[in-house]
Amino acid sequence: MHKSFCDTVYEITKQIPKGKVATYGQIAALAGSPKAARAVGMCMKTNPHIPTIPCHRVVASDGKLTGYSAGEGLKTKREMLEAEGVVFVGDRVNLAGTKILHTPIIEAHLTLDKEELAL
Repeated sequence: MHKSFCDTVYEITKQIPKGKVATYGQIAALAGSPKAARAVGMCMKTNPHIPTIPCHRVVASDGKLTGYSAGEGLKTKREMLEAEGVVFVGDRVNLAGTKILHTPIIEAHLTLDKEELAL
């Protein structure tokens, strides 16, 4: 069965641990479409699995918070991230210590997706 782009994005986003963030572009690249950061944003906007899919952990490439529809919007997103230990410098997430990199779980996921696409 072929997964949609958003399904792949949700699976990747689900793996972001508490206290860490990923950028829209990073998730797009992990999903196999490195130029689809805006499409990742649309997936986050229509996330049907809150809070299982932690879309609040996805931020812009410069660490800025963007669109969040729950609670009081960006204020709620920031509060949730701060409660998880994410550090901010002004209005941006300090990406130096909180941005995820490729993890074995994500790498395994990508390998599986590539195999599915080949079928």
